[in-house]
Amino acid sequence: HRWVSEVPELALRLAERFWPGPLTMVMPRAANVHEVVTGGQDTVAVRVPSHPMAQQLLTAFGGGIAAPSANRYGKLSPTRAEHVREELGETVKVILDGGECQIGLESTIVSFEDSSVRLLRPGAVTAAQIRQVAGELLMGAGRAAPRVPGGTPTHYAPTTTMTIVPAGEIDAHAAAQSEGGRRVAVLAQRLPLRAHKYVTWINAGRRPEQYGHDLYANLRTLDKAGCQRILVQDVPEGEPWDAIRDRLLRAASGVSEGDDTGAMAVLP
Repeated sequence: HRWVSEVPELALRLAERFWPGPLTMVMPRAANVHEVVTGGQDTVAVRVPSHPMAQQLLTAFGGGIAAPSANRYGKLSPTRAEHVREELGETVKVILDGGECQIGLESTIVSFEDSSVRLLRPGAVTAAQIRQVAGELLMGAGRAAPRVPGGTPTHYAPTTTMTIVPAGEIDAHAAAQSEGGRRVAVLAQRLPLRAHKYVTWINAGRRPEQYGHDLYANLRTLDKAGCQRILVQDVPEGEPWDAIRDRLLRAASGVSEGDDTGAMAVLP
């Protein structure tokens, strides 16, 4: 194989089920793959995208491209061409605009250990879907797991300080944080219970697919709103929200354990 030295049987089964699509698989790199591509590791992460423009680009380059994400390290992921231009400016000479991202979140990442699959980053391909194909699924990065994109504790972050607050306390926190005319931004799953004069509020809804699709665009909007803090209403438990929760926890400066008065004890 051009990119990997060994393709596990489980990788072939996952590829048959999920490729082309939002699944990245980490496998041992082939001898000809430069360490610059792998970040000095013995593994390489491979994905086959489904977008027609990406497919055409791969064909034009002969079947493979090594490239970073189109944003500055650790910052919010772009989901539209305009996001790339806003963040990188004229340092990027050409932007291929294939339209808004269909999913809005980064791909699921898995690696392989003996006869098992390990989930390194949740995404649109869920743990349950992977189990249907692979059986046993190990969760999270083990001690020997490779470094992967988005694996650092802080990532996908806006410039504005962002805090996750308990779902039932979002209005109280918004009111408390905006006292004295401080401007506060809120990303919630509903409309506010009452108007808050100094609060910019986005109702992202309760559907995880739509919430995830709009997540980075919404955070970019709030990041540019000139507010001192972004408050994010904690999302529900459950697998449909796992990838969203992962991105929010990495983007947040802290998680609030508050009460209905809006008082906050921020956990790093």
